Amino acid sequence: MAKPYVIGIDMGGTNTVFGIVDARGNVIASSSIKTGKHSDELHTELSRLITDNEADGKINGIGIGAPNGNYYTGMIDQAPNLPWPMPIHLAEMVTEKFGIPCLITNDANAAAIGEMTYGVARGMKDFIMITLGTGVGSGIVVNGQMVYGHDGFAGELGHVIVKRTNGRVCGCGRTGCLEAYCSATGVARTAREFLELRDEPSKLRDYDIEAITSKDVYDCAVAGDKLAKDIFEYTGNILGEALADFTNFSSPEAFVLFGGLTKSGDLIMNPVKEAFDRNVLGIYKGKVKILISELKESDAAVLGASALGWEVKS
Repeated sequence: MAKPYVIGIDMGGTNTVFGIVDARGNVIASSSIKTGKHSDELHTELSRLITDNEADGKINGIGIGAPNGNYYTGMIDQAPNLPWPMPIHLAEMVTEKFGIPCLITNDANAAAIGEMTYGVARGMKDFIMITLGTGVGSGIVVNGQMVYGHDGFAGELGHVIVKRTNGRVCGCGRTGCLEAYCSATGVARTAREFLELRDEPSKLRDYDIEAITSKDVYDCAVAGDKLAKDIFEYTGNILGEALADFTNFSSPEAFVLFGGLTKSGDLIMNPVKEAFDRNVLGIYKGKVKILISELKESDAAVLGASALGWEVKS
């Protein structure tokens, strides 16, 4: 008889969130610990969650989404925001601790798998997931399969260069990356640049310029502030142009956008779609949807990781 549950573990730089998920994508129960804690605490707390929810012996597999998680090797390597010596053989460690098979991938790929399993991409065989958070991540699905590349690290569209001349320095060390413009931190950087280069009145001038966030820009834009609206227009144009270029690679049925910036609604989506339509190659016009994820944000990370748990061979 098929086991009815999987475990999803989302590992971030600060917190690790985990939960029990059923085949319909319902999070039965979840909890979290600080990521810096020893792996024994994860074992203790997750074991307690499984026992408290009468799921002992009912777990098909464990999926982990983590920065630089490698699907092929089960390792995490060169993840600057995680507090342990690298590399870590995480999938192997978790499998040994729990006696349950485990798979791992990076967080954006996990989001794409979750979207394909539980979200708006169900039934799609070709789509690209773009996560717009502190950084810009992506997961590419072609013919129903995640694209991992020969080494497990394919699909870093956030680090495609969109500004070849005088581009911003990105956290990866290169200049002009999409992430430096279209992440939440990118929006804040654009706000600081606009405030320094333009002299028009703006509600954003009431904020400490070094502490401005994308949420501040959103609040001012909703209140009708022209400069704040222009920041979203600028960001959306860059993202829409990038999506038009990405279309040439895999001819996706859809782009699925997820993350904090998507909460800006039409402020970001209208310029994204307009720039996409202006720049997409003619043979793709009218064929590619740009969608916002419908996964509940509080559950999305665990759901994405948990989807890997259905892939394991028990």
